[in-house]
Amino acid sequence: MLQLDRHLFYFINHDLTNPFFDVVMPWLRNPKFWIPLYVFIVLFCIWKYKKQGIVIILLLLATVGVADFTSASLIKYQVQRLRPCREPALAGKVISRVGCGTGYSFPSTHATDHFAMAVFLILIFCKKWRWIWFWGILWAGLISFAQVYVGVHYPVDVTAGALYGSLIGTLFALLNKKLQPAFYNT
Repeated sequence: MLQLDRHLFYFINHDLTNPFFDVVMPWLRNPKFWIPLYVFIVLFCIWKYKKQGIVIILLLLATVGVADFTSASLIKYQVQRLRPCREPALAGKVISRVGCGTGYSFPSTHATDHFAMAVFLILIFCKKWRWIWFWGILWAGLISFAQVYVGVHYPVDVTAGALYGSLIGTLFALLNKKLQPAFYNT
């Protein structure tokens, strides 16, 4: 399994190298790049759904908070997997397109947080806008892929982060359904 993970990492980090990805991928993984999207989500929910929208935003913040804290502060320090850019076995073989970052690698907190947000929003809005599945998964998936491409995570790190984040997003979406059943009837 470890060999397959390293092989996939090398394929993404080296073999998929191209000038377009070299420019775009570091931006995609930068949370500041997505600030306009986050602001839009907040304003849209409050404008369109008023009090229900405020509850959705508060639960979205809780979703990200729980996903981020448990991923970055609990799981990573239990597993203690080195990032590829810090792995002695890969010394000189990693193309680092951004700073290596601090802390450990497993799971990817970027993947955890973004899949938690995406799945939460998908489950909240999927009956109103079916296309949200595609865009939500594409958004979180691109951010996760970028983590591997720039050299800071292995594919298993982002896959585990995506699965864990999806679980957190699902749980908070279920909580919203319990707190606001009327929202789903409109």
